[in-house]
Amino acid sequence: MMESGAPTCHTCGENVGLNANGEPFVACHECSFPICKTCFEYDLKEGRKACLRCSSPYDENLLDDVEKASADQSTMAAHLSKPQEVGIHARHISSVSTLDSEMTEDNGNPIWKNRVESWKEKKSKKKKPAKTKADTEAQVPPEQQMEDKPALDASQPLSTIIPIPKSRLAPYRTVIVMRLIILGLFFHYRVTNPVDSAFPLWLTSVISEIWFAFSWVLDQFPKWYPINRETYIDRLSARYEREGELSELAAVDFFVSTVDPLKEPPLITANTVLSILALDYPGDKVSCYVSDDGAAMLSFESLVETADFERKWVPFCKKFSIEPRAPEFYFSQKIDYLKDKVQPSFVKERRAMKRDYEEFKIRINALVAKAQKTPEEGWTMQDGTPWPGNNTRDHPGMIQVFLGNSGARDIEGNELPRLVYVSREKRPGYQHHKKAGAENALVRVSAVLTNAPYILNLDCDHYVNNSKAVREAMCFMMDPQVGRDVCYVQFPQRFDGIDRSDRYANRNTVFFDVNMKGLDGIQGPVYVGTGCVFNRQALYGYGPPSMPSFPKSSSSSCSCCCPGKKEPKDPSELYRDAKREELDAAIFNLREIDNYDDYERSMLISQTSFEKTFGLSSVFIESTLMENGGVAESANPSLLIKEAIHVISCGYEEKTAWGKEIGWIYGSVTEDILTGFKMHCRGWRSIYCMPLRPAFKGSAPINLSDRLHQVLRWALGSVEIFLSRHCPLWYGFGGGRLKWLQRLAYINTIVYPFTSLPLVAYCSLPAICLLTGKFIIPTLSNLASVLFLGLFLSIIVTAVLELRWSGVSIEDLWRNEQFWVIGGVSAHLFAVFQGFLKMLAGVDTNFTVTAKAADDAEFGELYIVKWTTLLIPPTTLLIVNMVGVVAGFSDALNKGYEAWGPLFGKVFFSFWVILHLYPFLKGLMGRQNRTPTIVVLWSVLLASVFSLVWVRINPFVNTGNSTATTSSCIAIDC
Repeated sequence: MMESGAPTCHTCGENVGLNANGEPFVACHECSFPICKTCFEYDLKEGRKACLRCSSPYDENLLDDVEKASADQSTMAAHLSKPQEVGIHARHISSVSTLDSEMTEDNGNPIWKNRVESWKEKKSKKKKPAKTKADTEAQVPPEQQMEDKPALDASQPLSTIIPIPKSRLAPYRTVIVMRLIILGLFFHYRVTNPVDSAFPLWLTSVISEIWFAFSWVLDQFPKWYPINRETYIDRLSARYEREGELSELAAVDFFVSTVDPLKEPPLITANTVLSILALDYPGDKVSCYVSDDGAAMLSFESLVETADFERKWVPFCKKFSIEPRAPEFYFSQKIDYLKDKVQPSFVKERRAMKRDYEEFKIRINALVAKAQKTPEEGWTMQDGTPWPGNNTRDHPGMIQVFLGNSGARDIEGNELPRLVYVSREKRPGYQHHKKAGAENALVRVSAVLTNAPYILNLDCDHYVNNSKAVREAMCFMMDPQVGRDVCYVQFPQRFDGIDRSDRYANRNTVFFDVNMKGLDGIQGPVYVGTGCVFNRQALYGYGPPSMPSFPKSSSSSCSCCCPGKKEPKDPSELYRDAKREELDAAIFNLREIDNYDDYERSMLISQTSFEKTFGLSSVFIESTLMENGGVAESANPSLLIKEAIHVISCGYEEKTAWGKEIGWIYGSVTEDILTGFKMHCRGWRSIYCMPLRPAFKGSAPINLSDRLHQVLRWALGSVEIFLSRHCPLWYGFGGGRLKWLQRLAYINTIVYPFTSLPLVAYCSLPAICLLTGKFIIPTLSNLASVLFLGLFLSIIVTAVLELRWSGVSIEDLWRNEQFWVIGGVSAHLFAVFQGFLKMLAGVDTNFTVTAKAADDAEFGELYIVKWTTLLIPPTTLLIVNMVGVVAGFSDALNKGYEAWGPLFGKVFFSFWVILHLYPFLKGLMGRQNRTPTIVVLWSVLLASVFSLVWVRINPFVNTGNSTATTSSCIAIDC
């Protein structure tokens, strides 16, 4: 048993051991990177004589000592007849002994015994290649070994961190600290200098400003450690794809989810599937699962057509290395497609493929046209039987496997990736949890059929834009040094079909290129719902291998006096301790289980506890024990399909941990934030991958109304998390595994909708000040003027320095700022009220789109006007502020030049509101290049009327002048 508190090797996870002086073994004296003596000797044998972390050469004296010791050990190892005699580090080549099997048999449960034994056999098979590789290396002739020398590059890291230069980051941090100090002085001045004549307005402004400062801190400080990353795909290939050998790259299961094919066009979903199956990745390592949560026959039939077209599309993509591999977007590119293509047959085959794709589109569109009107008797399949999903709310589970091992091959006879259609069972009276429930059903189906160790989920409208995207992710996941504690690799979202000005900030550039880079330097980016590669074990609720899940107090008390003994412990007690330590999440920790022998392990992994967690499927439970994935070789495919149908039944998740502690987490419409948050609380870290060519591209809701509804859904999910037990303000403190800056970032993701309340108030203040003649700021002294000037300068300088290290353009920053105000006074405001009504009163409101109109060409949809309730607050604020400006200028004209000085301060704030709401105003006009004449006429008419009314009747006069005003009015009337 390892000593408590002793450093553990980052390669094998064991104790680093002691050197000749009885001190912990240290290989690198520069960075003290923890590596045990056995792994250190193995690295030397492989020709690595520098530290993996800091690249400093190892000490020559240490190298000499290790070489002598390794020579003695090799002589001793030659006399050992049994693998278990080599020691702990030989366990990866040891086989399961008969004694262990007999002890397991005493468990009295033959079904569970078979599952445990098959798991152990699978693990031993996966460990054997290490021995085979060493033996073959010893038998290779010297001349062939010389030819294999370039493989040494494979031992290098598969990725590296590129820190932001200090010349850019140090000034940025300095300005943040200075701005924090200026804010403190500013609020001291604001609080100690109230405006008595407009006390309610002053108090409202101060409260709003304090909240803005708080939200700025939550948003700014998680960007304290921004980093960039670089991957080395060539090293990945050198390590796992050696010439003449089978590829050792890990398998990946792709999840594509769709609901309504009439709202999510089948052609777009088909392009997403085609781009996945044509990846630059071994075909036998890729499986694509399409979840049809609407049980639509149109989705099924379009997938049949897609599988047929795939037989031609995949070999064409791989033969000519085209990008992107979604045919719709490849053929619509306005670039020179002959660039870098030297094969004479390319033009001919491309024309033939484009013709085939046009025919494929015609067949898909014919299916869509046919599906517009549902027959009264329901849909019927080709064999005459009724479609099982005719009742979308009451139908059995459906699975259809296309292509793959047992399916058709491509036109060149090569094996194609597996394509699986899945529609989970739906019955009345069951809670199905929408997208999160569909994703969890796919987790179970894929575990039964293919059980790849990694999962990549995509929305149906996000196609693979970079065919090497999975290899980019594997540079992190399959790196022994980096991938141990990585729960997922998140890619940024990029979009097509958005105009250059990006009026409504659809690209979210500031979030994806600034905030996510900052989080990558802490504990990792948040999960954003699509374009993410998961470690399957992390989805099962396990903790990372480097995190101990069992309490150390008891073991540490005896390790000093009895370091070589293992204190026996009751398995049920171990299980309770694990539950408590893993924040009520993981049942056990895989690395910790490796510290026990087979009998203790089989007792610890009891069938009852697993069924309570994962459900009543022995095949699925067995798959969860396979850390490296894979399906048992003895598995019967027909029985696996039956089991897959079983795990997608609507009652399967009842009384289990699905959606509570494992899989996609329920309880919010933004299940992505909640799922990533739970993983980070368990101690996992995530990684942000930004390849030069965007990995995935999707379709954004580009018109104003759809964009606001998208933002409303995100904000509503944040409010739901805030009101749930998973709120980052109080959840996950027990284990101390969530870093403080990471917690600040998660707090920011759930409290930002509440900024809408002070924002609406603050946007109303300028108009009220102009109409009443009051102001929220007293007469400024010299010190106050310096504070205000310093605050504005610090805001500008922070933005400029942020642009320098992030590479974001100033236009993107300004668009983000504008839409922050537009979304804040509309969607976020409604989300707060809707969230409280839904969570506290059980009332579910819905702000639906009611009408549309547009007539532009290229970006016509961008300027569609869909009237919804969300448009009311920003429209009101625009009108009120414009009226206030007119009233302010009218009042100044009446009072003379003395009134112009105070007017400019009030008008400045009012123009600040109007400028931020300008994209919204332009969206209301409904056109791209010109403003409708009727809008101009109404604007001039309204401004004139309000100006005349203001000059004629001023309701905000002082009480003392009321008599004079009355008499003058009477005199005029007379």
